[in-house]
Amino acid sequence: MITYQDYLNVGQDDAARMDFVLEVIATHKRSGLYKEAVDAENYYRRKNTTITEYQKLLYTISGEAVPDNFSANYKLCSGYFQRFVIQQVQYLLGNGISWNEEGTAERLGEKFDSQVQKIARDAQIGAVAFGFWNYDHLEAFKVTEFAPVFDEEDGSIKCGVRFWQIDKSKPLRATFYELDGYTEYIWRDAGGEILVPKRTYIQTQRTLPSGDVEIIDGYNYPSFPVVPMWANENHQTELVGIRTGIDAYDLIKSGFANDLDDASQIYWTIANAGGMDDVDLAQFLRHMKTVKAAVVDDVGARAESHTIEVPYNAREAILERLRADLYEDAMALDTKNISGGAVTATQIEAAYEPLNEKTDMFEYQLTDFIKRILALVGIDDDPTYTRSVMVNKAEEIQSVIQAAAQLPEDYVTEKLLTLFGDMDRIDDVAAMKDEENMRRMPIGGSYGSGAPNDG
Repeated sequence: MITYQDYLNVGQDDAARMDFVLEVIATHKRSGLYKEAVDAENYYRRKNTTITEYQKLLYTISGEAVPDNFSANYKLCSGYFQRFVIQQVQYLLGNGISWNEEGTAERLGEKFDSQVQKIARDAQIGAVAFGFWNYDHLEAFKVTEFAPVFDEEDGSIKCGVRFWQIDKSKPLRATFYELDGYTEYIWRDAGGEILVPKRTYIQTQRTLPSGDVEIIDGYNYPSFPVVPMWANENHQTELVGIRTGIDAYDLIKSGFANDLDDASQIYWTIANAGGMDDVDLAQFLRHMKTVKAAVVDDVGARAESHTIEVPYNAREAILERLRADLYEDAMALDTKNISGGAVTATQIEAAYEPLNEKTDMFEYQLTDFIKRILALVGIDDDPTYTRSVMVNKAEEIQSVIQAAAQLPEDYVTEKLLTLFGDMDRIDDVAAMKDEENMRRMPIGGSYGSGAPNDG
């Protein structure tokens, strides 16, 4: 592992710094964090590594294992990991981030919410993701493209390398982020070179009459501008603990499909045909597949077709059990349990409780990340989140109506429009209510007048 203290020993020699950057990248790619993140990305993309690399085998009489290239070999990849990640991130951030102070959202930029969502998703997948505050907007780095360098003393990130290479035959690009600025490098076949010399993170520029741009001044942030967001307190991918369950589900489901495919073929037995050798049998099968008929030469010989019935109930039961276990282990919401019939609000709340508990823990990581970004920008505010929850609308509406007499009229209207999913019409509804009240007002008088009407 390379640390910040190793970086301090490098010095300012350009060649030594370039070697250090390459060493950081190579060490990061060899780390368990990186390798687990690569596997987790494959599972998120439904390219589940275990099933895609699975090879069916046959065993010879001597016990030697050889690849089975004859029977069906389906490789069905389930999408459980993707579903769990999307569910938790959207449950917490699907309605965006709210702020207590006016102007916070504008200072953070219009894409801040979407970038935070991306970083949160990447953190769930790869154990950690990074946000880079680039002057007036937030950028997202995955752990598979950013190599952090930690301080041995306090465990914080003091520098790091973002790297990318679209193909092994193409140049390697890297940006070396330090406390006092960043440098861009490129490695081609001929070797490495500095693409953009070291510069400060924030620069003041002016355009000269000639059209050239002159840098007047430059400064940096009060701390390192690349901030980590961890998926959990264990600093590990959310795939840990559920990968074996996903693998078992994929293998059983794929094996079931393979057996169904293999069993769909008819096999033949030929009675009283002792004179037929292997060549005759092969010729018989070829005729059955091509001309759909064959002649058995031996006197008294007869051919009978057979099919295989694949066991079904046991596999369905284990697949359903694995599915339930995956949702339980992932602390996810299984909408299958609350999607049918008249489900009460209490049942819905109970179904959401595991997801709420898990999301509460992740919210601490998210808020810590956002607060550190706010400190870089110079904003003093606190983020709040509105979780996306399924409700029994009929029951909720009835509860609001029953309590309407004790609640302000505007609150009741807002609550009902929220349940109807029609909050964008709140101003129109308010205007309609005012107009209705005006029509009900007595002619020549007003509500609350104590004077008698003499006619």
